[in-house]
Amino acid sequence: MQVAGDPIHPANFGRLCSKGGALGETLGLDGRLLDPMIGGRTASWDEALDRVAAGFADAIEKHGPDSVAFYVSGQLLTEDYYIANKLMKGFIGSGNIDTNSRLCMASSVAGHRRAFGGDVVPGCYEDWEQTDLAIYVGSNAVWCHPILHRRLLAAREKRGTRIVVIDPRRTATCDEADLHLAIAPGTDVLLFNGLLAHLVREGTLDRGWIAAHAADFEEAALAAAEDAPDIAAVAAGCRLPEEAVRRFYAWFAHTPATLTIYSQGVNQSTQGTDKVNAIINCHLATGRIGRPGAGPFSVTGQPNAMGGREVGGLANQLAAH
Repeated sequence: MQVAGDPIHPANFGRLCSKGGALGETLGLDGRLLDPMIGGRTASWDEALDRVAAGFADAIEKHGPDSVAFYVSGQLLTEDYYIANKLMKGFIGSGNIDTNSRLCMASSVAGHRRAFGGDVVPGCYEDWEQTDLAIYVGSNAVWCHPILHRRLLAAREKRGTRIVVIDPRRTATCDEADLHLAIAPGTDVLLFNGLLAHLVREGTLDRGWIAAHAADFEEAALAAAEDAPDIAAVAAGCRLPEEAVRRFYAWFAHTPATLTIYSQGVNQSTQGTDKVNAIINCHLATGRIGRPGAGPFSVTGQPNAMGGREVGGLANQLAAH
């Protein structure tokens, strides 16, 4: 079976990555389980569902609702997530349900809640085509988000968008970057704290936006300055050439349409939440959020990590966050 993309879909405009393009090859019946199995024998769906329901009911009767749990997957549709969440929390009466977001996106969830009071991604895919400076942090987008990356490259042909990659490794994405910052592992917070301190020193903040929409800026700026007093300290701590840090900071300071795209190199870290907030702080300080081509943009590691969070698929949330 051949699979083709929908040319009018707003996410990919018909373009498919290798996984999508090869999806038809997975749709045969060979090697598939076509009926439920109980104890090695084929069973009907009614018998199988009764068996599962009886097992849940027995555990709940003996040990209470918290004796059962669902661990659901990023492969589910948002509607599927909602039904599973409603079954566990609304009917069984337990919070014991988690999506892959707990592993994939927990740092972003916590960072968003600290910065915005809720788990939101303040951007859209059109921003990739409207930005003048795209900063990849911990993201090998050529391999992991190839359709979005192609949209960025197409936009660069039209508007000359600069691309910066911040990653200890040299990946395929670096081959198309204007600047690769091969930072020492775990020094993302230092790099972005240094950026915030630099923005303060250079006076390239949006003071009006901060006054109207942000809180605790002075405390954040002071903490950043203590952590990263100057570019030399940042370069030494991140094991980067001073000139490379200086160039990155200048590009960020003087490019209003700046988009910082971060993925698993940020989220899968013991300092992941602080990395997220260090990135967001720089956008809040410059008012580069909620504007075309500008903002902190978290891209997920699995298909529908955001959908599960939207409809309460985490143990500590209800639907609509």
